[in-house]
Amino acid sequence: MLLLQLLVNGIVTGSALGVMAVSFALIYATTRVFHVAHAGVYTLGGYLAWSLVGHGVPEVLALLGAMAGCVALGSLIQVALYAPLARRGAAQLVVLIASLGALAVIQNVIAAVYSPDILQFSSAWAGHVFALAGGLRLSGAQLATLGLDFAAFAGVLWFAHRTLLGKRIRAVAANPFLAEITRLEPRRVHVYVMAIASALVCLPGVLGPLDYGLQPYGGVTPLLTATIAMIAGGIGSLAGAFFVAVAIVVLQNLSLLVMPGEWSIGVTFAIFVVFMLFRPRGLFASG
Repeated sequence: MLLLQLLVNGIVTGSALGVMAVSFALIYATTRVFHVAHAGVYTLGGYLAWSLVGHGVPEVLALLGAMAGCVALGSLIQVALYAPLARRGAAQLVVLIASLGALAVIQNVIAAVYSPDILQFSSAWAGHVFALAGGLRLSGAQLATLGLDFAAFAGVLWFAHRTLLGKRIRAVAANPFLAEITRLEPRRVHVYVMAIASALVCLPGVLGPLDYGLQPYGGVTPLLTATIAMIAGGIGSLAGAFFVAVAIVVLQNLSLLVMPGEWSIGVTFAIFVVFMLFRPRGLFASG
């Protein structure tokens, strides 16, 4: 019973981190920017939704409004920060430092506006616990997370392979130079990608805090897991990023059966370090 509950809880949390990993992988594969400020966009989504719900906006509309705010912030970062640095030929380390600076600004502005204390959503349905088959117990927030995150992942895969814009994004990611000379407008595509990924990461940014609350500096640890999932899954593989993120969290949860919780994260990441020594290109990398 405990084993099954830990397994399902891991899949639920892993699906949220999987969506974050997919959004981060989409940005990195296309722009080659290590978008650390993505953690700030993730965090902002939850606070925007919390504010809108607090002002009486229906929860679905609050989620959509939060996504719109994240799209605006992500696009602004691309246009006002990354694009000028790219035009000036800035080194990747400089871009990384700039992204870290943007993350610090976002986090501190959130803390100044909302306070650094933990804030809780007041949604009654989110905390309601449902008894499922096999003795499983999941909250409304967990069920919503599981359904919406898997749906978002499936939607991204469909978008990337079945739409003209998705194919254009993949072409830019595969060969930026060829995309430039064939007038695919990579710089504009980068803005599109940042907007899409920012809307995508808002989903776990809102659904996750329904369970554990909002914190201004709470996006860094999920981003670390998402980054590891992207690398271990194979850079450029959206499916690899998602399923490796789920595997990481499931492994962390199941490790609680044999070790204290404070050891689980370290041991899990150690396993993936060893894995990367034998397959540095990632599990789902082509070639």
